[in-house]
Amino acid sequence: MVALANAIVATVLVLVLVAVFPLGKADLASERAALLALRSSVGGRTLFWNATNQSPCNWAGVQCEQGQVVELHLPAVALSGRIPAGIFGNLTHLRTLSLRFNALTGPLPADLASCINLRNLYLQRNLLSGKIPELLFRLPDLVRLNLGFNNFSGGVPAEFNKLSRLRTLYLQNNQLSGPISQLSLPDLEQFNVSNNFLNGSVPDKLQKFPQDSFLGNSLCGRPLKLCPGDDASASSPSGDIPNNKTKKKNKLSGGAIAGIVIGSVVCLLLLVFALILLCRKKSSKKTSAVEVATVKHPEPELPGDKPVDELENGPGPHSNGAHENGYTVAAAAAAAMAAGNGNKAEANGGGGSGAKKLVFFGNSATAGAARPFDLEDLLRASAEVLGKGTFGTAYKAVLEAGPVVAVKRLKDVTISEKEFKEKIESVGAMDHENLVPLRAYYFSRDEKLLVYDYMPIGSLSALLHGNKGAGRTPLNWEIRSGIALGAARGIEYLHSQGTNVSHGNIKSSNILLTKSYDARVSDFGLAHLVGPSSTPNRVAGYRAPEVTDPRKVSQKADVYSFGVLLLELLTGKAPTHAILNEEGVDLPRWVQSVVREEWTSEVFDLELLRYQNVEEEMVQLLQLAVDCAAPYPDKRPSMYQVVQSIEELRRSSLKEDQDQIQTQHDLVEL
Repeated sequence: MVALANAIVATVLVLVLVAVFPLGKADLASERAALLALRSSVGGRTLFWNATNQSPCNWAGVQCEQGQVVELHLPAVALSGRIPAGIFGNLTHLRTLSLRFNALTGPLPADLASCINLRNLYLQRNLLSGKIPELLFRLPDLVRLNLGFNNFSGGVPAEFNKLSRLRTLYLQNNQLSGPISQLSLPDLEQFNVSNNFLNGSVPDKLQKFPQDSFLGNSLCGRPLKLCPGDDASASSPSGDIPNNKTKKKNKLSGGAIAGIVIGSVVCLLLLVFALILLCRKKSSKKTSAVEVATVKHPEPELPGDKPVDELENGPGPHSNGAHENGYTVAAAAAAAMAAGNGNKAEANGGGGSGAKKLVFFGNSATAGAARPFDLEDLLRASAEVLGKGTFGTAYKAVLEAGPVVAVKRLKDVTISEKEFKEKIESVGAMDHENLVPLRAYYFSRDEKLLVYDYMPIGSLSALLHGNKGAGRTPLNWEIRSGIALGAARGIEYLHSQGTNVSHGNIKSSNILLTKSYDARVSDFGLAHLVGPSSTPNRVAGYRAPEVTDPRKVSQKADVYSFGVLLLELLTGKAPTHAILNEEGVDLPRWVQSVVREEWTSEVFDLELLRYQNVEEEMVQLLQLAVDCAAPYPDKRPSMYQVVQSIEELRRSSLKEDQDQIQTQHDLVEL
């Protein structure tokens, strides 16, 4: 009886303790132990978790609600090795798990299936392998799943259909093979299986996604090319197959056929006539060169070669823009050109009349002008020096008719007029929203001028390293990441024009900005026009180590230069010799040395450190920059991959923010 009484007392005591002390504390203790076990298993250079702190809710990357760990964000912290089993079985309240941009290997642990509340799983940019694990299909609340840029193999399972709430499914850049299963996910918004070994046709329900979602495979069907044996009518939305009755009804009489033939011939003749007129009109516009007679102006003194901050085609936000000698600088160059050449019938000049041309590309109306301007307009324009760059001096010219243009006066052009025209025609044909368009050019024996759209904000170099006093617009993460993406898209477009097409002179002073801080790449295609003496040592901070001739820069060397540009954008520091009269640093080496000492936050510009909520994205972009600036060309990504990475970075961070807002909204409703 005594023993029975003691047992009853003990049971009551346990029940009282459970009622008084919430189970959440016991759960938090087990979660704390699981996180410490994870850290000891896979390391991590920035996991400075204080083991003496009883609550993991104060650790970096850990978020808690009601005494439970609900989010774990550990991107780009050098995690490596396999994720051991027995960790996630104690983290069952997780709703978001982000282990992206690390070096994790092997398959996923089976106990991840215990996290049945998981909504967002970000595992991209690791070395995970094996087939897509079946455990994922036991996570019914999964909304965002990103397994891209790993080593997963096997097929794309039909079991994904079990994840009825799935909105994002990224599987690109793995080793998946075979056909894509018929997926029917009504809420799917983002899908990508590009750069795998998949074959067969694209399933009907996935044909709504763009081509980029399927490139790099052996797939066919919309939105790609039709599969062999398919025809356009078979893939039409209706998919109707006409029966015999319909065929009979569709037979036309002989008179109807004759009428159709006659009508077609008439339409064809009218179309040919219209095309002839259109071609004549286009040819007259494309080569609309304004003949300028001899301009009898006194030859003024041209601006000297005094050092100026390298802004190239765009002033800084606080430039003075003073005129020289009371005479406009652009007019000075044009007057010298006209005075020196106007009375000569040069072999270079085209025509025995001695007149010279200002040749426009495409629509001759420039920068919104109602009519084309000519050399006489440039002579009368008020202008200011913008800067002296690698290929010449740039001026801002304000024409009397209204438009503002940037005029670059080239130096050290050693090629013939015929070769110059051939090369500059290809530059003028470049058309992309992230390039500064070349509007017109002038060629004579003594002067070569290029006319561009004027970019009002100026260059990225001026914005990063110019005035940092009162009134400066702070460059937040949104602006900087947007500039990085715009510049990457512009360079990627250049590379897409051919395997031998590169920029050759990528640096922050050649990234110009519109009023809305959209990036425009300038000075493309000019490296092949000038001699080697026009590439001074001050670009060495951007130059890839394998480059010996600045006129022969590969696309991988462009990627290196862009990597240095990204480091400059993130750190706020100028690379070696990039700015005159100011000491720079070897950015790639400096960043690697700081990161190696586990002081990653010390790398970033102080203006960026005030935005703590985007530190993960900053670290990811930093890692991408380091990859681009790898010493060996074959270790660098392509610009296409760089654009994809930055787009994904910006998109996923936005989605995570939206998911967090949605999660908070859902919790409020509950």
